[in-house]
Amino acid sequence: MHHTSMSRRRFLQTTSAAAVWLPTSVRGYSANEVQALFVDGEMQQDISKWELDTPALCVDLDALEGNIAKMQNTTALNGIASRPHAKTHKTPVIAQMQMDTGSVGICVAKVSEAEAMFQNGIDKILLTTTNVTATKIRRAMKLREVCGDFIQATDSPDNARLLSEAAISMNIIADVVVDVDPGGNRTGITPGQPALQLAQLVDQLPGLRLRGLLCYDGGSQHVKGFDQRRSQTLSRLNAASETYDLFNNSGLTTEIFSGGGTGTYNIDHETRGLTDIQVGSYVFMDAQYIDIGGESNNEIYSDFQPALTILTTVLNDQYEGRATTDAGAKACTINRPWSRIKGETGISYSSGSDEFGTIRYESDASRTYKVGDTVELIVSHCDPVVNLYNQMYAIRNDKVEAVWQISARGMSA
Repeated sequence: MHHTSMSRRRFLQTTSAAAVWLPTSVRGYSANEVQALFVDGEMQQDISKWELDTPALCVDLDALEGNIAKMQNTTALNGIASRPHAKTHKTPVIAQMQMDTGSVGICVAKVSEAEAMFQNGIDKILLTTTNVTATKIRRAMKLREVCGDFIQATDSPDNARLLSEAAISMNIIADVVVDVDPGGNRTGITPGQPALQLAQLVDQLPGLRLRGLLCYDGGSQHVKGFDQRRSQTLSRLNAASETYDLFNNSGLTTEIFSGGGTGTYNIDHETRGLTDIQVGSYVFMDAQYIDIGGESNNEIYSDFQPALTILTTVLNDQYEGRATTDAGAKACTINRPWSRIKGETGISYSSGSDEFGTIRYESDASRTYKVGDTVELIVSHCDPVVNLYNQMYAIRNDKVEAVWQISARGMSA
């Protein structure tokens, strides 16, 4: 909904009992002003999302809560657990929501993310990336000292020995999982005997405690078409299931066999032995995922609702067939497909320019915009977009209900 004139606003207020709450006189609020009005978990006055200074990152609470509930219900029904990846939202409040509704822990991609989550009260953390430098290994072991439920990954014998040495030197026991390559040759050890031998080594090395294995198949998450996605996922994780059998037959623990993601959340339970899935994007959704198609709709992936949007303001409307906004690459990224204008058709958006976004109208455009109008964008790819903002506004019925700090923003080391 876009508010272009006072008469339109008053009209909306007076003609529909179901109309969203709108202020009688709109004024803008800077990020600092909104933050100052959020005290002890409560907004001290009503602010419409349409009054936020732009670009602004917003999350719709009804959609977010619905997405979390859908995931928890599905995994429970399928007899597995969720261990959501916090690299998507980087926001401790959302991690806590996931934990409170049944997730067995969270995943993080970097030590710094783990530290930020732990500092904000999240204490069941699985670091899925192997640490190879002395600096990162030391940081991870220091976190393990204070966080009893911190688990880290390894994917080579040399690395396992380094972890063992570090743990012994600090007089701690480090919990470790073996990262198994699903076939993407990105990270992880080869499944089968190499993975088994690494697990046996971890099991024997002093200072380490084996907890199981990981196998995240990122390459299958965005395969278009449900049947193709299911087929590729199950075939690529077959070797991991055989590795799981080898662990069991050798008397090694498989209490954790973690993998899977948003694109395969309703497929992953068919992988033998899998205990939990590392879903991330489902909380927000984005244009990349919407395009892969779902089990019930081959064109649109509608299992989860787009909860994350960027509000942007039109700066220039002088040129035929187009308009310019204040949300370019620094607000939207240059990931493809481009951001989409929510609720509109026949209009495209691009953010190839650093500071400016471009709206282009096709012949069947559902509307046009004027200078000062607010445009709402469904994000292209949620993970890097979140990393561009310090805070997100939690919205319900178009009102700001909370301001959430993206505490792990920029934590890439």
